[in-house]
Amino acid sequence: MSASAEEVLDRLSTQIPVRINSNAALVTDTNKAAAAIDRQRARKQDEKEPSPRKPELGPLQGADRLDLVATPWDLLGVFARATTLARQGRGRGLAEHWQALKYCQAIATGPSGHMALTDEGQSPELSYRAMQARELGRAFGLAVAERTVRSRFPGHMVSTLDAEAILLAGFARSGPRPSLGARPRPDFFIEAWRPGEPSRVFVVTVNGNHQKATKRTAKADRSAFKQLARGSERAEHFHLAEWNTTPCLLMSIELLALDGVTVNALQAPGEGLLPARPATGRGSADAVLSEQNLAYAGAVKVPTDGHRERVQDGYLIPHKELGWYGQLVARTGAAGQLAFAGAGTEIAQYLTDKQGHKHYKQQTFAGSSSVRDARHKIGGTVYVGTDQVFRLNRIRVEAFSGIAEELYDLLVKGRVEAYRNRAYKLRDTYPTSTTAPLWGPVSFGAEGTVMALRVLPKKDEEESP
Repeated sequence: MSASAEEVLDRLSTQIPVRINSNAALVTDTNKAAAAIDRQRARKQDEKEPSPRKPELGPLQGADRLDLVATPWDLLGVFARATTLARQGRGRGLAEHWQALKYCQAIATGPSGHMALTDEGQSPELSYRAMQARELGRAFGLAVAERTVRSRFPGHMVSTLDAEAILLAGFARSGPRPSLGARPRPDFFIEAWRPGEPSRVFVVTVNGNHQKATKRTAKADRSAFKQLARGSERAEHFHLAEWNTTPCLLMSIELLALDGVTVNALQAPGEGLLPARPATGRGSADAVLSEQNLAYAGAVKVPTDGHRERVQDGYLIPHKELGWYGQLVARTGAAGQLAFAGAGTEIAQYLTDKQGHKHYKQQTFAGSSSVRDARHKIGGTVYVGTDQVFRLNRIRVEAFSGIAEELYDLLVKGRVEAYRNRAYKLRDTYPTSTTAPLWGPVSFGAEGTVMALRVLPKKDEEESP
């Protein structure tokens, strides 16, 4: 028997532990999987040399290896915030971030007491399983990655950005629609920042799988090891200033693990340092950004024995362009915040042509656009944003995503640096509860965003045609 809408909302706002697996054995198994992948490719004569991968892979350290405790709604909020500028459907405001809503009934507490897929989550249509693995995997993996970055840089804000949206500004291939082609690349970047200071950038890869785990399953056959090995390849294709200076986090999520959803996590060290920006003027994030045409083929120089070096393909941000890259990250992040709040043409000011400036500048066709036309006071903060109404087991439910009104006003006016300063000062003033009066599950972001869900009020139900 299906749960009622109220039961689903209660479930979404319940804090549940998520299992984390990160140890030396995982590193060993991932290296074995990488060697097996290289042998298979050599047999097919696809590649004679082993694929380049991130060196010095290791497990997470200290408290980062402990279970992540979160609500299912918070996890969906992490996924929603990270995908506002994704180019999967480019529905713009139907909006990419509302993809998360289809998983409202997919996760809950499992028999082990850890978070697991529900019956609804375990029986998607076959054509839907790959999408679920990718999207739910990102919800879990990014939540763990963000926690890891926060623990390493306390007192910093953390912003997650779609890697494709960033890389298009400097590496797009020519054609009717700018794209990165089939070049391997990471999935996300996470920036840890404080106003007026150098920031840090982490490369993140995330994959999910539905492999049915059993106690008899041979460890070498587990999909997680192969996913981490391939994630290491994709992470190795991005570098700041020079080879091997950019930290990375690799995540593979087993959605059907025996003890509930399990996040397998590895890391590689690096500084990932971006220079501090001026608060105003040409070098600030308020300045309109120019596009670059950076080299990809043979762009990365890799030292071999101290005297020679080899080259490999990759997205290399040269040292002289680190300031430009920092502006790019800040401005793309601002565009993502506006998209989360349902802004339309205002988003375009922050994106280059190759990132989709023209796409956001145009008015969308009827039925596809999201408009910043909702306003709610939650706690002591007024949030402006957009909403989505859908049916959950026959009951009409309203979802709302938005950003604090004063922060929204700064972004609309193109004042990214002022927005960052204000968001940083307000970071500890927002609620941390999992619910709010008149709402069901609520996910608050330290950067001033909120995503909330509730059964549609009776008055609204009656007035709806």
